[in-house]
Amino acid sequence: MAVSANRLELLQIADAVAREKSIDRGIVIAAMEDAIAKAARARYGSETDVHAEIDPKKGELRLSRHMLVVDKVENHANQISLVDAQRANPGAQVGDTIADTLPPLEYGRIAAQSAKQVIVQKVREAERDRQYQEFKDRIGDIVNGVVKRVEYGSVIVDLGRGEAIIRRDEMLPREVFRNGDRVRAYIFDVRRETRGPQIFLSRTHPQFMAKLFAQEVPEIYDGIVEIKAVARDPGSRAKIGVISRDSSVDPVGACVGMRGSRVQAVVNELQGEKIDIIPWSPDIATFVVNALAPAEVSKVVIDEDRERIEVVVPDTNNQLSLAIGRRGQNVRLASQLTGWDIDILTEQEESERRQADFENSTRVFMESLNVDEVVGQLLASEGFTSVEELAMVDVKELAGIEGFDEETAQELQNRAREYLEQQEAELEARRKELGVEDALKDVPGVTSKMLVKFGENDIKTVDDLAGCATDDLVGWTERKEGGEPTKHAGALDGIDISRDDAEAMIMQARVKAGWITEGDLAKLAEETEATEDQPA
Repeated sequence: MAVSANRLELLQIADAVAREKSIDRGIVIAAMEDAIAKAARARYGSETDVHAEIDPKKGELRLSRHMLVVDKVENHANQISLVDAQRANPGAQVGDTIADTLPPLEYGRIAAQSAKQVIVQKVREAERDRQYQEFKDRIGDIVNGVVKRVEYGSVIVDLGRGEAIIRRDEMLPREVFRNGDRVRAYIFDVRRETRGPQIFLSRTHPQFMAKLFAQEVPEIYDGIVEIKAVARDPGSRAKIGVISRDSSVDPVGACVGMRGSRVQAVVNELQGEKIDIIPWSPDIATFVVNALAPAEVSKVVIDEDRERIEVVVPDTNNQLSLAIGRRGQNVRLASQLTGWDIDILTEQEESERRQADFENSTRVFMESLNVDEVVGQLLASEGFTSVEELAMVDVKELAGIEGFDEETAQELQNRAREYLEQQEAELEARRKELGVEDALKDVPGVTSKMLVKFGENDIKTVDDLAGCATDDLVGWTERKEGGEPTKHAGALDGIDISRDDAEAMIMQARVKAGWITEGDLAKLAEETEATEDQPA
């Protein structure tokens, strides 16, 4: 634009730019005012506080110079003495601003070019802010766009009112896009960055499939059928758990559609990805059995504390390979869908393991309590697996075992407690021998066995434990492409402890070491809980 335009042209230019860039007209006029003021400062001096005002209705331009009222003038370009100010305005006080009207100026080519740059920059910033504000509330929506270009495997998509990017890892395997192709994707993140808002799209996100079903299935859109969980192996296979709020509506049938038309539309969009639609159940055992379909399940054993579930399948008809799936895909997706770790055994494997556990428990009781095999087998058959359980149980429960009386039960419990005290004394002596400090005993969750393990792995102070990562304690599995996974042992190898418990222990050590506060720990727990509550 030319800053020498007449007042009507100024408003026409502002209106045209606002319409073209889809930004507020007031922002464009403000940018023009800044640009004209900058050009005027080139004429009156860079230190002069020049202001430009454009009447948004009439287009009239007014230039003024603002002067600060001071007792002693140090800079004549933008300051005025109290005496001089009171000549123009008798009520002027120190700290007030006096505005002097300046005559209109004719701007040269350089000043006009400078003004144009200011306007372009301001308009671009406003356009970026508008784009961010528009898309930040659309996270979780599906958008349609046209492929603008492909850069290093990533696809830049023109959404009409902005550009978005689909990174290579957010596209389906073997999926190829060319310039001009139409593409549908899920907005999973919008970030405000220096170069402008970055809109990230995904075609592999689990919620992309959920949103596609919502578009194809009216019952989902209306809230009659709800998608409770989604697990995907993008481009290959997926599982989706659904439930109906209306007993007369079959959630699986609604998602499949007449002759599979609804699910087929989603499959076609996802390049042939196979989809298992599973009825969701609040009962985790039922849900896991449904999720492992088409495999048959004969028994389920739940460990709620560790969120682990053991599934036993029949020995016949290749049920084990069906449950596990090709390369473990079926059980992996079922685990992601339910949020529980799933172990799969055949009936024969479970029987052999139970027998081995029974024999092991019998031997432990015989050695630690100094009893014969019959007594050890009786305790093992009643479900006792450790001396600790025996020491803590009510004597009456022990006396109720067939063949035991109260005197025998009391004697067994006394022997169990003596054994544990002896074991505790040996562990304490070993701890001191390894040089593990006493303060580590006060960290919540730490046991005597752990203290010895810590000492053997050179973790001897609270600071040492605080500096550990979860993998340092429980170990980790390294998976190399084309090779077998390698298991690396942690400091607590051999002790039954979950990753969550190990992480909690480390965080408590950091509190005790003074690295963080209890408040920090509580805030972190709240953030973790909020993240887990978000849909997958």
